[in-house]
Amino acid sequence: MSKINIEISQDDAIVLFEFFERFEEKEELYFVHPSEYISLMKISAQIDKSTPAMFNKNYGEILKQAREKFAEGFESDFPTLREEI
Repeated sequence: MSKINIEISQDDAIVLFEFFERFEEKEELYFVHPSEYISLMKISAQIDKSTPAMFNKNYGEILKQAREKFAEGFESDFPTLREEI
């Protein structure tokens, strides 16, 4: 599996730590401050620049395989999953 590096500031790390802690406690994803959304969008922008896979014509299959490989052997209670529309 190839890897990419993503860099975040300490402020982003603090903001995201609280965001993910709240999610873990309440099993709900929601924003309580604009900084949470901004931090996630900064990471998203880095990911967009890091891999051309999402522009591949068979991206759906690439995504399916990545999801299966990533979750294989993971043992935990998942929050409620929703069907993609």
